[in-house]
Amino acid sequence: MDSHKDKGSGVRIEREKKTVGFMVRKYCALYHGPELCKECESLLRYTAERLDSCPFGDKKPFCSACSVHCYEAEKCERIREVMRKIGPRMLYLMPLEYLRHFWGSIKNRGEE
Repeated sequence: MDSHKDKGSGVRIEREKKTVGFMVRKYCALYHGPELCKECESLLRYTAERLDSCPFGDKKPFCSACSVHCYEAEKCERIREVMRKIGPRMLYLMPLEYLRHFWGSIKNRGEE
């Protein structure tokens, strides 16, 4: 089976959805208030849809290193803002995910 849904249902995709969800929720709590606002909720849904339809599935590279640019420009800028603000805090907020991401970035550089 080679449908988009099957490609996006792997362990890595689910882990990325969890991590991005955590980051968006933290960002919203810090900058918009305690409840997830409509803008951040929309961004969260959009990122999940993009991950689910990734043609690379669990073998996907980091979005920043990907040859397929599937994010709309405005959404891309919004998720970059979230990552700029929350990314540095991930070491103490989600240390295992941070280390997994760091290791993956080193591993991906070696495969280029």
